[in-house]
Amino acid sequence: MQVISQAKPSLLRNKVYLRVYTAYATATFGDWFDALAIQVLVGYRWQASPLMLALIPVSLALPGIVLGSVAGVAADRLNQLKLMRICDLLTAILTVLVLLAPNMWWLLPLLMLRAGLSTLNVPAQQSLTRSIVREDQLLQATSLNGIVNQSSKIAGPLLGGLALSVLSPQWCILLNACLRAGSYLLLLTVKNAGAIAEKRHSDIPEEQIPLSQMWSEGWSFILRSRLLLSTMIFGLIGSLAIQMIDFQFTSLFRIIAPEQEAMLGWMVAASGAGALLMIMVMNKMNSSAGYGWKMGCSYILIGAAFSGLGFLSPGAGLFPVLMMGGLLGLGNGMAMITFNYCLQKETPPHIIGRIFGIQSTILSAVMIIAPLLGGILVQNAGPGAIFVNFGIVIAGIGLLGFLLQRVLWPAAKEANIPVSAGDFAGE
Repeated sequence: MQVISQAKPSLLRNKVYLRVYTAYATATFGDWFDALAIQVLVGYRWQASPLMLALIPVSLALPGIVLGSVAGVAADRLNQLKLMRICDLLTAILTVLVLLAPNMWWLLPLLMLRAGLSTLNVPAQQSLTRSIVREDQLLQATSLNGIVNQSSKIAGPLLGGLALSVLSPQWCILLNACLRAGSYLLLLTVKNAGAIAEKRHSDIPEEQIPLSQMWSEGWSFILRSRLLLSTMIFGLIGSLAIQMIDFQFTSLFRIIAPEQEAMLGWMVAASGAGALLMIMVMNKMNSSAGYGWKMGCSYILIGAAFSGLGFLSPGAGLFPVLMMGGLLGLGNGMAMITFNYCLQKETPPHIIGRIFGIQSTILSAVMIIAPLLGGILVQNAGPGAIFVNFGIVIAGIGLLGFLLQRVLWPAAKEANIPVSAGDFAGE
């Protein structure tokens, strides 16, 4: 058993996981091509104000507030594979409609509908991953998902920046539609994932529990777990500061590199490279210990990168942009793996979808308020000063997490709180 658990490549011999993983990689790559193209289209071509730019993350977050927890319950009760297929197909159709949007007032509702599908898709993907891999391979599966996400930040913006130098942003959006369709077709080839998931639920009569009770069970478990509650609260506070300026990079780069649309793509690519490096390092650690210092250090790195970018002057060269992007990626990679691994590791398999649905709802609520406030601040004070100041705030949050890690994340073995169907059913 020890030899098997140490043989990490065995995960890639899981044919079901490999196909789901490849579909996820295909869709994620297209999303980054798309995200950069939309930012360039709105920020450089349409010359949208910082406040209008802030409406984009708001439109992406609204569906998460309405559907987040319900989506988590759906991921636990419905066939996750079928749910992912439907989301991919409808996302491809909506992306084609995004391609035809003539202005912001057409673009925002389409992005909102597309984000609603993503809200359903993410808990389903996380729940399906949890059900088709072994417990000892969970960290590797989480890391592989993260590697896909960060690798797409490298390839997507690099190729997207190259495409944008000779073609219009619409071509990048069209590519995302094609890749989403490809992900849907690939998921059609997966045949037995549903049977694996059904076996996971066979001892838990989920279908007999009312929908509202299942939703409340997720919240109940979070409140009972010190580790999950601390991670959620700390992530909420950090995200509140980060999302104030996260979608204002276009405003900043219009000053740093007004004639170089591809510069933003280079920065995001460097961020992806840094995150990929950090994910590979953390995958070697293979330990659930140390949530506090990892989350704290991640925010310190992110804050330093934001402040560094804010200090750059117009006409700054490529090297400092790449350096700050890499530093940002190191922090993002550490935060993403630590947060997602904590949620998966400390949650029983049969409620994992609900936990990720609740997390999606919380972060969506943050993205309603924070980007609007950030857009107002950037429009009034300028992006440089706001990036510097909020970078200091984010680094300060990380420092507090690092110093208070023994209080927020005690080394108790409450992580594996025994949970039974009887506990949830009130027996």
